[in-house]
Amino acid sequence: MKIFRWILGIIILGILAYCNFFVYKGEIIFKLINVILFASLFVLYRVIFGPSAADRIVAVDIFGILIIGLLAIIGLFYDESFYMDIALIWGLLSFIASLAFAKILERRHLDD
Repeated sequence: MKIFRWILGIIILGILAYCNFFVYKGEIIFKLINVILFASLFVLYRVIFGPSAADRIVAVDIFGILIIGLLAIIGLFYDESFYMDIALIWGLLSFIASLAFAKILERRHLDD
């Protein structure tokens, strides 16, 4: 069953990559945004159906990193600097949330 899921995932990823880079005739920035959105779908799957709490915490952290990348690309496209400010704030909050989740996972209080 695991091999079937891996093969199915590779096929889906290949179809998405082919459609994004060879069929879609847009700018490269829009293609990069599509890649980040596809990756976020896979990460959200891991957040929802993760086998353990640690996997879910790592997936939430990766989702934060994807959002930071998306904000950076949007900031480059629109040539606005406040997207970078939002990305910086999101990164700091994501780091603090990861530390809090790790403490909760260890069954310790947040004030320890």
